[in-house]
Amino acid sequence: MITVVPTNRIYLCCGVTDMRNGIQGLSRLVQQALSMDPHTGAVFCFRGRKGHVVKILAHDDQGFALFTKRLDAGHFVWPSAKERVAVALSKADLALLLDGVDWRAPSRTLRPRLAG
Repeated sequence: MITVVPTNRIYLCCGVTDMRNGIQGLSRLVQQALSMDPHTGAVFCFRGRKGHVVKILAHDDQGFALFTKRLDAGHFVWPSAKERVAVALSKADLALLLDGVDWRAPSRTLRPRLAG
């Protein structure tokens, strides 16, 4: 996985976002819809209508970075806009999300009791 920026502040923008937006449009959305500052070093994640594309906006001390991931099959699990405006995630939750796993309730595998 690509390390975006060394931060623990990761937010999902709930609901659907127009994936035609670039860095300027998404940073404006962070300011207006989320009432947050996109220049603080936090990571902001956005999902498109079909659910198979996610964009990640991050700012370090030098400028913005925009990453896009598209799943070949399936969709990203995302909270609806009815629940909240934004959801905070951990780095582990973001890794699960980007792998296409339901980060809210990941299924754990059982450890074997005996070797061999």
